[in-house]
Amino acid sequence: MVAKIYSASVIGIDAREVTVEMDIAGGLPGINIIGLPDPAIRESRERIKAAIKNSDFPFPTRKITVNLAPADIKKEGASFDLPIALSVLLSEGVLETEDLRDYMFCGELSLDGRLKPVRGALPIAMALKNMGKSRFVLPKENAKEASIVNGIEVYALETLRDVVNFINKKINLKPQESNIESVLKRNSKYRVDFNDVKGQEHVKRGLEIAASGLHNVLLIGPPGSGKSMLAKRLPTILSEMTLEESLETSKIHSVAGLLPPNKGLTGTRPFRSPHHTISDAALVGGGTNPIPGEISLAHNGVLFLDELPEFKRNVLEVLRLPLEEGSVTIARVANRLTYPSKFMLVAAMNPCPCGYFTDPKHECHCSPFQIQHYLSKISGPLLDRIDIHLEVPRLKLEHLTDRRRGEPSEEIRKRVDKARIVQKERFKNEGAHFRTIADLDAKEIIEAHHISEAISYRSLDRNLWG
Repeated sequence: MVAKIYSASVIGIDAREVTVEMDIAGGLPGINIIGLPDPAIRESRERIKAAIKNSDFPFPTRKITVNLAPADIKKEGASFDLPIALSVLLSEGVLETEDLRDYMFCGELSLDGRLKPVRGALPIAMALKNMGKSRFVLPKENAKEASIVNGIEVYALETLRDVVNFINKKINLKPQESNIESVLKRNSKYRVDFNDVKGQEHVKRGLEIAASGLHNVLLIGPPGSGKSMLAKRLPTILSEMTLEESLETSKIHSVAGLLPPNKGLTGTRPFRSPHHTISDAALVGGGTNPIPGEISLAHNGVLFLDELPEFKRNVLEVLRLPLEEGSVTIARVANRLTYPSKFMLVAAMNPCPCGYFTDPKHECHCSPFQIQHYLSKISGPLLDRIDIHLEVPRLKLEHLTDRRRGEPSEEIRKRVDKARIVQKERFKNEGAHFRTIADLDAKEIIEAHHISEAISYRSLDRNLWG
């Protein structure tokens, strides 16, 4: 008898259906898994055997062959533990129904039979309709992200025994439900705000203009001047994420395993700050089994490179094409994957190796040759893609001791949105989440034009979101 259970494999940021076929025949006891499984799937044999026995279900003492079809696509991850275990139980007659064509199963098994969360639950749920499935059974920790997809029933369970009882209709379980708009609104709050920043008014103004046109920015200043603090608050003045942007960003984070289980949806623009020792593969994505890199994790948000000259030159050079195209393609012998990577690049650096070349209170001990060598680590083509360069001087004591709060991010974001409206009208490229120019009064239009006039047309044509 051949038992069939349906699951899915994530390829890039999309999902493809996988049929788990099980055959039990005479011979030496054991499990043989075929169909291009990766090491995590091959190791699942011992996890599945222990989980079935510790759940008080019978385990066959015959030769078991598992095929993951289609056989020409490489499968990876531990999400096939649950469907393989169910196919064993189906062939042993533990499951009281053989008609599971409408179900999709994903989940990693622990040795005691508990279900553990897996990566890529959101893209699988979004692709379920195209696969002809309407019911998704998965671990409880993945329920939030999968339940935001309309038109499917999501059932969140905790153990293998719970799954068997659910299939055998011994327990009644309502599908998990989520209101996608309320989830997006609840998760759209930032933990930082521009009103925490003391002084640096000209830098704030520069970042406001950069946010209005989605310009790349380079911050230059001595240590302790607030470059990192300013960069971390830049996402708070960007326009609020639309539903489409949120879903696309959440898919990438779900594939990378970075989507918090209690959120279900990313409502704030990402801020990624990799260390300067990062490799080029980790930055753009890659590996034997390609995964999204930092530039894709920063999609629809901000990529912050602190101490820019300390990054390896070959690492910085791989940014040139993604900055222009808004995507990165990773080519391997077996497949070719494209990840979205439309982000704002914000870089920070010192003016010299010691950091005090422009600091009036600290003497710089660097020679002209050292300064020139330090600055030449950044290539001209990369600098050409950074539209705005801002000097961030050290603050005076009276600025730091001033107890008055600065302007909040919400007020700055309103001006950014107004400038974006003028741009949309100017380039006849209306966005669904923008008001029309007729909604602004005369004062707002003048203010928005002052910002939009500082924005280059080249950057608008290349980077404008929406």
